Amino acid sequence: MKYILEGHEMKHAAEEMLLHLLPTETLTRVETEQDGDICISALTEQDGCLCAAARVTIGGETHAGSIPVLTEGLDELSRKRAVSTAVKTSIYDAVVPFLKEPPVWGSLTGVRPAKLARGLVERGKTRGEAAEILRSSFHVSPERTALTIRAAATAMELDQEIGPDDISLYVGIPFCPSRCYYCSFVSSTTAQSGALIEPYLETLCGEIRETAALVRQAGKRVQSIYIGGGTPTTLSAEQLERLTAALADSFDLSALREYTVEAGRPDTITPEKLRVLKNAGVGRVSINPQSMEDSVLAAIGRKHAADDVLRAFDEARQAGFREINMDVIAGLTGDTPETFAHTIDTLIGLAPENITVHTLAIKRGADLTDKAAAAAQHETVSRMLDYAYHALPQAGYGPYYLYRQKFMAGGYENVGWCRPGTECFYNVTMMEELQTILSLGAGGVSKRVDRDTGWIERANNPKYPLEYIRAADRLANGKRKLLFPKKITISV
Repeated sequence: MKYILEGHEMKHAAEEMLLHLLPTETLTRVETEQDGDICISALTEQDGCLCAAARVTIGGETHAGSIPVLTEGLDELSRKRAVSTAVKTSIYDAVVPFLKEPPVWGSLTGVRPAKLARGLVERGKTRGEAAEILRSSFHVSPERTALTIRAAATAMELDQEIGPDDISLYVGIPFCPSRCYYCSFVSSTTAQSGALIEPYLETLCGEIRETAALVRQAGKRVQSIYIGGGTPTTLSAEQLERLTAALADSFDLSALREYTVEAGRPDTITPEKLRVLKNAGVGRVSINPQSMEDSVLAAIGRKHAADDVLRAFDEARQAGFREINMDVIAGLTGDTPETFAHTIDTLIGLAPENITVHTLAIKRGADLTDKAAAAAQHETVSRMLDYAYHALPQAGYGPYYLYRQKFMAGGYENVGWCRPGTECFYNVTMMEELQTILSLGAGGVSKRVDRDTGWIERANNPKYPLEYIRAADRLANGKRKLLFPKKITISV
């Protein structure tokens, strides 16, 4: 589809909305109107009033939408956001008549719906009023509105438990036994990069020591640790022991409330590794089947069977873990609503404390990049999620955090479900950007969150393991800038 911008340069806003509604389209910006499918997005001003308007033609049929922009009393940043929202909403109104049915998330394109709802409440709206804004102004379905308000409430509750000097740590292990076809994370298979694991671990332990020194100097305390990947349990038991010992020896963990390790792949889990993690103080592990159908597991590149999931779960319970998360993905190749329902039922039967229901998202970094194939699964994925969202509450699980990604099948979302009192603190604080998180390891993105203003600054580690190893002498630089920001003084 071609598109034209008139009177504004909100290119990102226009493209984001068009791809949200028409994910299979290839967008091309043009300067003059042409035959064929086209979107014209305009921003005009008359008598001091701004108005965003859109006119969309598809298959010879045309629809239009227009939204006034209310900017009185807004600062520059808020004004820009209001204009962007109006541009996107006008395009939404013009495109929706072409769709079989409106998307469940309406005109919301952001990855953090609960953060939007939380902001409304923090600015004086009741939860009911925030829900009405989501439904009426952003056209979010009642079901997704309810999910959003629940997640926002959880975030606001946990936010009260975060002090001004509290931070969390993320530690990345970018290695896996094999690469899943949908994966876009920075990860390498052990067959490709196994020789890098030892030097990577050595470099990581060095970064841990340097970062811990900065944390002590800055007077911060660690509330949670999350070791993710990749698959951290790709490391041997001895390597896991070295890693967890480095964390315990370097950081003051006396205020730690949560310690999670993504055990993830059942084919990497052994009783010995679980004992190492338990002895190190880890209290929460993830054992992620993604599906309990062997044919689906084989199709996505997994090297384990459903029985391996059951074995690993039992071993984790025997090792003493009382908080276990299990991930599933709706929309995988070869999966059906019936087999997905079997997966959900099987996990509910195991009674883990957390079940996270993901929707397949096809990203540029994944081996599977057919957006059309993902988008075509709208009805199938809808049935899968409907089943999960009905079965989980009946089994005593409630939604506690959610987020969205680009190119998700059907435009849906990822939702974490938990039994009461077992919310993953790190997941909420990370996704809702409630506190500073320091990330260690390749591909890590550290964020300093100013809790008074909401301002966020980032520092990136080198993306790939070899680059990370070669940058060992400067890994702490970004974190130093985040923990000790320069204060700007103005002379009068």
